[in-house]
Amino acid sequence: MSSTEAAPAKRSPQRIRWTSTDIGLIAVFAALVAVSAVVPGIPVGALGVPITIQTLAVMLTGLVLGGGRAFAAVGLYTLLGFAGLPIFSGGRSGLGILATPSAGYIIAFPLAAAAAGWLAARIVCKTNKYRTVLLFAAAMLCSIVLIHGLGVVGFMVNGKFDFAKAFLADLPYYPGDTIKNVLAAVIAVALHKAFPDILVRRARRANNTTSK
Repeated sequence: MSSTEAAPAKRSPQRIRWTSTDIGLIAVFAALVAVSAVVPGIPVGALGVPITIQTLAVMLTGLVLGGGRAFAAVGLYTLLGFAGLPIFSGGRSGLGILATPSAGYIIAFPLAAAAAGWLAARIVCKTNKYRTVLLFAAAMLCSIVLIHGLGVVGFMVNGKFDFAKAFLADLPYYPGDTIKNVLAAVIAVALHKAFPDILVRRARRANNTTSK
């Protein structure tokens, strides 16, 4: 090859575009998260942040849809709540919720769904064994690091707690979240069996594209 010849251009990875089915799933799961917030919660602690089934819906969204679509679904729910729809727990809405002790949890929801979805996509593509256990572990990891981690930050910033007090205030939510993550993993496995293409085919297609 002469020095004047241009080297062949490298093929950039092809982006996996969302289909109408993807958009529909995003809308359905955003609605699921919103409906889960309508179910009355149980206020806990001095700040009264309620225990709800919302984290179940958030984790289920991640485990079923994968990272990108889960982030879009839970992010859509969050944006609609910020825009004024009364779809946060207790019928709350608006940007003012960012000044409440619940702020850390709400900010964490899209991030936790995306992280759980990223892990779930790798789990369902690589193994059929122990899926329930592995998906539960992924959900728990994301819950502890992101939801509980940012929840503690919310208590510290908006509740004016020191770290020790904020950590103790967050502890009562662990038993409920553990049960909800078990349910999320069980339901996700059932959905993946009933609808094998909901995540497996998409994740494999993405892996094959990026490996070319």
